[in-house]
Amino acid sequence: MTETPGDSPAEPLSASAGHWVLDPQQSSARISHKTFWGLLTVQGSFSELSGEGDVGTDGSITGKLVIGAASVNTRNAKRDTHLRSADFFKADEHPTMVFTTREAKPDSSGHLAVTGDFEAAGVSRPLSFTATITEATPEAATLTAEADVDRHAYGMNWNQLGMVAGHTKVNVVARFTKQQPAA
Repeated sequence: MTETPGDSPAEPLSASAGHWVLDPQQSSARISHKTFWGLLTVQGSFSELSGEGDVGTDGSITGKLVIGAASVNTRNAKRDTHLRSADFFKADEHPTMVFTTREAKPDSSGHLAVTGDFEAAGVSRPLSFTATITEATPEAATLTAEADVDRHAYGMNWNQLGMVAGHTKVNVVARFTKQQPAA
């Protein structure tokens, strides 16, 4: 994932140790893919997002972002049904796509080097990217990121007449809020 144009990094991450939960109302996951031999870009979004993470007292960061595969919306019902099918997301068998963070390291410029595993359509592969920290307070943090994902690596090989080539861009805005310990 790379910095999304227009995002300016915040101050270095000041997230305090504890458990953090994704705010789905202020977060988003979008995809875009060139199709029709590169002449048209199909764009879509996912309406079901959840996630959580933990910041250790040593500054270590781990977590998960979960995307509902069946919640894809490209504003074309026939295409969305096809994306949910066994040709792509296999949403009946694998209802979620999950990115699990193994390690995330903030730097002094407001960026976060993230490594982990992305699982889609029942296949898990390593994925690394750089996220931009656009908000960082002791109680809330917002990250933006973009990744190029090779759909073939996840068994999504459907490609009638060679119309669907290249990688899919995945854009994520993830806002997390710190959870207070139970009393």
